[in-house]
Amino acid sequence: MAIWNTQERRLALALQGGGSFGAFTWGVLDRLLEDHVEFDAISGASAGAVNAVLLASGMQRGGPKGARAALTGFWTDVARAPGLPPFMLSALAASAQFLSPYTYPLNLNPMRDLLVKHVDFERLRQQPPMRLFIAATRVRDGSPIIFRESKISLDVVLASACLPLLHRAVEIDGEVYWDGAFSANPPLRRLAIETAAEDILLVQIMPEEEEKVPHSSSEITQRAQMITFNASLQHELQALEDLRASCNGTKAVFSPICRKLRRQHLYRLAATDSVEDLSLHSMMDTSAALLRNLHDAGRDAASAWLAREETEQAA
Repeated sequence: MAIWNTQERRLALALQGGGSFGAFTWGVLDRLLEDHVEFDAISGASAGAVNAVLLASGMQRGGPKGARAALTGFWTDVARAPGLPPFMLSALAASAQFLSPYTYPLNLNPMRDLLVKHVDFERLRQQPPMRLFIAATRVRDGSPIIFRESKISLDVVLASACLPLLHRAVEIDGEVYWDGAFSANPPLRRLAIETAAEDILLVQIMPEEEEKVPHSSSEITQRAQMITFNASLQHELQALEDLRASCNGTKAVFSPICRKLRRQHLYRLAATDSVEDLSLHSMMDTSAALLRNLHDAGRDAASAWLAREETEQAA
C-alpha cells in the first residue's frame, strides 16, 4: 500500500463537476482517505462541490473514517433513489430545452434532502477542517462566484449544482445562481493562490473528446454540455498558467505568491483514462452499476497515483 508522507506534504484538491460522473471522484477520495492523506484546501463545482462538503463534514464528525462514511452514505443513497432507464434519460435530455422548471408549481430537488441528511452545514461553517472554495455562476452576469468555508450553506451547494433546465435558479442574498460548472469547473487559480499545499490534484470527470459526431437531440445536448463544462476548466487552467508566466524574472524573487507557485505541482486524474466509453453514458444516470464502476475506477486511479508518488519520493 502506498503511503503519503503526511508529515511533510499536504494536498489541495480541485474537483470538477459532472453529475453522476462525480462517483469517480468519490472513489478517488475514498482511496486517498484510506491512506490518511491530509487536505489543506478543496475547490469544487457542481458534483465536485457536493463531494467537497461531504468530505469536509465527514472529516469533522470522525476524521478520515467519518469522511469515507459520509461519501459512501450519500452515493449509496443516490444509487438507491428511483432512477430512469436509459431511453427515458435520452428523452429527458432531448426535451429539456423545450421545458422549464418554472412550468411546474413545485420546486422539487431531491438532492436537498440527501445533503441535509449527510452534511452538517452549521457545524461546517463554524469549524471548517480545511479551506473550501465552492463555485456557483451568477445568473445576472455569468460571473463565477466563489463561496468560502464560512459561507457554505445548503443553498450554496444547491446553487453550485443547479442545472437550469432541470432546477430553478437558487437565490442567495438577493442574487440568483446556476451551476458553478458553467464558469469555474472547478476554481483552480484561486485555489493555487491561497492554498498552503505544494501539491494540487485535479480530478477531472467530464470527457473532453468524442470520436462520434452526435446526431440525435439527446446526443447533441449531452455533447454541448460536456464542451461547456470543460471550457470553464480550460479557462481556469489557462488563468493559472498565465499567472505563473507573469512570475518569470525578478518578480518571482520578491513575490511570496510567485515563490509558492514555482514550488507547486499540479497533478491530474481523468475519469476517461480509467473508464472506457464514459462519453456514451449520461451524467444523469444514477444506476448502482454505473456509480459502483466509477467508484472502483476512481479508487484504482488514486492507488496508481499514490504508488507513483511513493516511487518518486523514494528516488
